[in-house]
Amino acid sequence: MLKMAIIYHSETGNTRNMAELVAEGAGELVQVILMPVEDLNEDALHEAAVVAFGSPTYYGTMSWQMKKCIDTLPVSMEGKLAGVFASAAWPGGGGYELTEINMIQGLLVRGMLIYSGGVVTGAPPTHFGAVSRKSPEGFDADRCRKLGLNLAKKGIELFGE
Repeated sequence: MLKMAIIYHSETGNTRNMAELVAEGAGELVQVILMPVEDLNEDALHEAAVVAFGSPTYYGTMSWQMKKCIDTLPVSMEGKLAGVFASAAWPGGGGYELTEINMIQGLLVRGMLIYSGGVVTGAPPTHFGAVSRKSPEGFDADRCRKLGLNLAKKGIELFGE
């Protein structure tokens, strides 16, 4: 079975909750392991063909912990499929998209393939990735599950089961 890792940084639990929902969305199709940035499982990360990254939004960008994680990942990420998600405490103009774009930039530099499903894979749309204000519920929770499902399906399409 295809393996997916979900790496996240969470101070308050909101981004961790998003990670759990992304895992829920992918879990019926792929084997998922959740990893906070401070506790990476190098073997599982090496085996994962798909990796999702989640961060809170701080001043319109990812947390320094996620930046350090992306900069110093202990295994080659070249050719792996990646997706991103971000939480923020402010509902409007909080910088979610900038956070996701910053993560995407770092992951492209690491040689990863980026995917979200965008607005063409059905509702709810995931644009650059899933976003949520505070702890996800309702529409925001659905976006997290959808991102996980989209990544799992695309991973299977690219790499097989």
